[in-house]
Amino acid sequence: MITPPKGDYANIPLNAAARKVADGWDPARDEAAGDQCKGYAAPAIMREPTRLRISWTDDYTLKIETDAGMQTRILQFARTDAPQSPPAPSVNQRSWQGVSVARWEPPPSGGRGLNLGLAPRAGTQSRSLEVVTTQIRPGYLRKNGVPFSENASVTEYFDLFPEPDGPEWFVVTTTVRDPLYLGDPWVTTSHFKKEPDGSKWNPTPCQAK
Repeated sequence: MITPPKGDYANIPLNAAARKVADGWDPARDEAAGDQCKGYAAPAIMREPTRLRISWTDDYTLKIETDAGMQTRILQFARTDAPQSPPAPSVNQRSWQGVSVARWEPPPSGGRGLNLGLAPRAGTQSRSLEVVTTQIRPGYLRKNGVPFSENASVTEYFDLFPEPDGPEWFVVTTTVRDPLYLGDPWVTTSHFKKEPDGSKWNPTPCQAK
């Protein structure tokens, strides 16, 4: 995959202000400012041609690592002994991956994992994981400068689709909302195939173009 050309924002419901920003994209300026990772933030990272490593840090924290851009997403579940969402950082603490709060859909009756086999969404073979991310540092929906603002929020649903005697697919449905730059929510779907091992894992730093 290659970075789309400047001005290519087809299928994204941008308003006039966003199109003006996208038309002024300058990757050299991003590199000079140390902003090579603007296209690897939470609203865009699952659309990158990347591999994922998913692991539990503890009973309430799920970690997703990407080899493209070497990003780490932390999905935080409410603790059963303190059932409230984790506190959001101040504006000065915004990051490319923001603050992600996760919950099983519907709420779990116990246990954890993407394959509990309880109350699956239509068409799925497992429970869905809902993730809502806010407090994101402003960046790009596409690496060619299509912007999102600090007001953006991301809602994702993670599902598994195992094929009979075949590969297992990890499907991420993403909805980005941004009152500053998007006229409507932007919905995309990304598909990942489970690899037999980690031999293809190839971490590479962010690139501005």
